[in-house]
Amino acid sequence: MFTMKRSLRAPAAALLLSAAFTTMSANPLLTESPLPYQLPPFEQIKNEHFLPAFEQGMTENLKEIDVIANNPAAPTFDNTIVALERSGELLSRAVRAFGIYTGSFTNLELQKLESQMAPRFSAHGDAIRLNPKLFARIAELHAKRDSLGLDAESNRLLDRYYKDYVRGGAKLSDADKAKLRALNTEIAKLSTQFSQNVLKEINASAVIVDTREELAGLSDAAIATAAAAAKTAGKEGKFAIVLTNTTGQPPLNSLQNRAVRQRVMAASLARGSHGGDFDNRAIVSSIAKLRAERANLLGYPTHAALQLEEQTAGSVDVVNKLLAQLAPPAVANAKREAADMQKLVDAEKGNFKIEAADWDFYTSKVRQARYAYDEAQLRPYYEMRRVLVDGVFFAATKLYGITFKERKDLKGYSPDMFVFEVFNEDGTPLALFLADLYARPTKRGGAWASAYVPQNSLRGTKPVIGNHLNVPKPPAGEPTLMTHDEVNTLFHEFGHALHGMFSNVKYPRFAGTSVPRDFVEYPSQVNEMWATWPEILKNYAKHYQTGAPIPPALIEKVIAADKFNQGFATTELVAANVIDQAWYQLKTSEVPGADDALAFEAAVLKKYGLDFAPVPPRYRTTYFSHVFSGGYSAGYYSYFWSEVLDAASVDWMKTHGGLTRKNGDHFRSTLLSRGGSQDAMEMYRNFTGAEPDIKPLLKRRGLDSASP
Repeated sequence: MFTMKRSLRAPAAALLLSAAFTTMSANPLLTESPLPYQLPPFEQIKNEHFLPAFEQGMTENLKEIDVIANNPAAPTFDNTIVALERSGELLSRAVRAFGIYTGSFTNLELQKLESQMAPRFSAHGDAIRLNPKLFARIAELHAKRDSLGLDAESNRLLDRYYKDYVRGGAKLSDADKAKLRALNTEIAKLSTQFSQNVLKEINASAVIVDTREELAGLSDAAIATAAAAAKTAGKEGKFAIVLTNTTGQPPLNSLQNRAVRQRVMAASLARGSHGGDFDNRAIVSSIAKLRAERANLLGYPTHAALQLEEQTAGSVDVVNKLLAQLAPPAVANAKREAADMQKLVDAEKGNFKIEAADWDFYTSKVRQARYAYDEAQLRPYYEMRRVLVDGVFFAATKLYGITFKERKDLKGYSPDMFVFEVFNEDGTPLALFLADLYARPTKRGGAWASAYVPQNSLRGTKPVIGNHLNVPKPPAGEPTLMTHDEVNTLFHEFGHALHGMFSNVKYPRFAGTSVPRDFVEYPSQVNEMWATWPEILKNYAKHYQTGAPIPPALIEKVIAADKFNQGFATTELVAANVIDQAWYQLKTSEVPGADDALAFEAAVLKKYGLDFAPVPPRYRTTYFSHVFSGGYSAGYYSYFWSEVLDAASVDWMKTHGGLTRKNGDHFRSTLLSRGGSQDAMEMYRNFTGAEPDIKPLLKRRGLDSASP
């Protein structure tokens, strides 16, 4: 439910904000934001503010570290570990703001600065982690941690610091520390270059279409968007189909012209691999080799072994077993789905074999034939603002008792953003939530959540959390009608937001989603269940013109089709996963060169039986940002591992009554509020009372033997 709360009268609020801005430093990044919840003052931040803030932040941070490391007093938890948690506040604030802009609202100047700063940030981190005096204090405390009388969260913090520093190279010799610094610097440079290449080529690879007739099947709004994109690209009178970062492209679902579909798919698959300024093959090879070298230096056989040691899965063998279990039934299902589509092509006398470019288009036709509905029937009921307020927020209110008030007096970095204040059931302030839902050329692909301000009681900060999607923006005056997948993504990302907003920890190190990589997707995937929960769906799925609720029969069809096309969905994800693991389970001498990168990818897919051309990987090597420039290297399996936990948790929710406050409070208290302050699997067991089991996941995806 969307509840209006008034904590300040509007004129008073405006006066307070005006006064705050007049007293703000000329560089707003150098001082704590005076805005509510310390929301970054986006309207004041300019490109030229970042570098001075970085310079001053790093200088101050190193001075703080020097004081801690050279403290003549014996190390204590407070003068060493707590002091470390308090250090670097200015730098952290500037880096968080920079990450927001470079991810969502970048420009050439910021991209240049990003390339310049990536190695410097890496070197700065190494200067702290590899400081021998600092580590000696941490190690001394860790050795006697059982006698320090620490509470559970503090004891865990000490343990995490020790392990993080060891894994960061603190025990290496001086010569090996120098090697590690060089490796980290080069990896940072290349990862940034990879990321920027992906974004630049997405913008450069738009498929230009000459006539409106060639876009038959797309909605009028989508065609208008393509015309506007072509005009922006200097191709007025033509149409531009702008790519997203996944292999599959949304227009393929509707485009009737097969030649255009093939052009779109070919352009998508070729990204980063066909020469030119944005070719990523050599970068991929270098990153994989450098990460393997770094793992060896730290005492691990491969980068994957290094990464997985601290994840809940625990080892390469566990991940390989999971993927091996999923691949055969996924591909078998995908081939059955392809056979169903081929029958339709043959019946239409299409005289061609189903290819990747055809999959989405004919999936819609099969869905229509089997369930008597297609995606086009759903979109009029998925108006974006209503989905957010009457769907996502309504579910959160029902489950957790929280309420939302829009704050139009507060601004994001884009005029398209929504800002909401979030309140606990008793009316006390909880958080700020920002929604940046539209695609733009200056925004990276995909969807994600970010903590603009992380919660922690040490500094007394409440959370400011942002959700970011890439929904195409319609022409002015037209409604934003979402696809079913985009609706699901919005619920998913808000699951991350809840994880951040409900955080109730003492230390910044544990705030919100600061959990193992293969656990972080779990709470957000649980939140997806409410997208099609009947009570929630009926509340938000209303026709954008008439307000009529979605017909019950259509709801039933949506739910009945839940396992439809899961062979494809699982196969494309498993394929991306095995590519990730294959690159990072290589020894240094085994890493292929640039010319062999795609051949290596093909061999890996064939080894797992995933070389089924109509279903390419969700991400190919050369535009796989998650693992070559994001934080998911050797960790993309996290989505599957989290789904194992998620599927079992959804079963638990349903068994215990579904959308109830009791269930919400239990999930919040045992897991969402704990951040990383407890062992992840301990939190899972505290919530479900059981060990994880893969069977619910297989059943959900229609991959169990009992499924029809």
